[in-house]
Amino acid sequence: MNTGDILPVDHGRATLLGRVFDPAVSGPCLVQVRGDRLVDVTAAGPTVSQLLEGSAPVAAIRAVPAERHFGLDEVLENSLARRHDRPHLLAPCDLQAVKACGVTFARSMVERVIEERARGDFRAAQAIREQISTAVGGQLRDLKPGSPEAAHAKTVLMEAGYWSQYLEVGIGPDAEVFTKAPVLSAVGLGAEIGILAKSSWNNPEPEAVLVVNSRGEILGATLGNDVNLRDIEGRSALLLGKAKDNNASSSIGPFIRLFDDDFSLDDVRALEITLKVTGATDGYVLEGTSSMREISRDPGELVQHTLGRHHQYPDGFMLFLGTMFAPIQDRDQPGQGFTHKTGDRVEIASPQLGRLVNTVTHAEEAEPWVFGVGALMKNLAIRGLLARSGA
Repeated sequence: MNTGDILPVDHGRATLLGRVFDPAVSGPCLVQVRGDRLVDVTAAGPTVSQLLEGSAPVAAIRAVPAERHFGLDEVLENSLARRHDRPHLLAPCDLQAVKACGVTFARSMVERVIEERARGDFRAAQAIREQISTAVGGQLRDLKPGSPEAAHAKTVLMEAGYWSQYLEVGIGPDAEVFTKAPVLSAVGLGAEIGILAKSSWNNPEPEAVLVVNSRGEILGATLGNDVNLRDIEGRSALLLGKAKDNNASSSIGPFIRLFDDDFSLDDVRALEITLKVTGATDGYVLEGTSSMREISRDPGELVQHTLGRHHQYPDGFMLFLGTMFAPIQDRDQPGQGFTHKTGDRVEIASPQLGRLVNTVTHAEEAEPWVFGVGALMKNLAIRGLLARSGA
């Protein structure tokens, strides 16, 4: 892949913020895409989180002179080849909490109901899908969650025996918001993404990810893969943590696109997000599209469900907005549907946000996560960045 495959189509006008792990300083640097260079803008803030707490983060990074920089092509090549002894991209967030919303699209909501009724057994999915598609598939797309019409639909569905906890969060008054991954555990462009070895029914979840500071200000967006283990969550919603939070199970990147005169929340509302999975061993290709125009709750509303008097995030948060993509195409046996194989190449893309590329492995075999908050603070202190920032 070349640079044009990874960056937004209008990257010359975009304000793109990322993180590069630099072996020369044994830690991360904040970088901005400027032409064919990644300019080190760590002087604007030692962490992405602190930078976004400022009053004008776009102006702050644009004001940093291009005194230290990396070759963009070289860093992208290192990242895709997983040459971690050289400068390579990390997930573009750091101290922010990584949160996620579920069941925000009607299509994926129905698939969650199927998972629940199938008890995580993919062999039962097709029969259940046929049983409930007429009853719930078309009725829910235009319902506003929490509305009187949604409450009426709930009554009808309960009487028909179709009610589910997934329908409750899909059309009920309260959104599903959960913690996707620990701080600093998300992986970035080129990294391996992990599924549990014991999972036999799983899939990628291509999503837009909002960047929000502690004041609830939505400052930008990026792409994410909210890796999903359908069999484990389908057995019980109480296993959500085991299904969602595993080694390398959260991918974010390649860059944060900050809001400016050329990109805003309205652009996020209109995003078309594409997915392509290419099998390394069987040549299988899966493609799909998720349109943010079909989301049932506005992105701003989902932020309000996440942060408020009931819950604060002093370092800000990243918020996965959910996906309408739930693959049902058979990969191997008829009726089995889609599931990952190790070596799968997953590409999540949007013209405005670029392309996030990862390779599937087992979470048990993925590179261990060892650089946590303590390691980051120690590294920043050694480099004198904490004292300089007043932290």
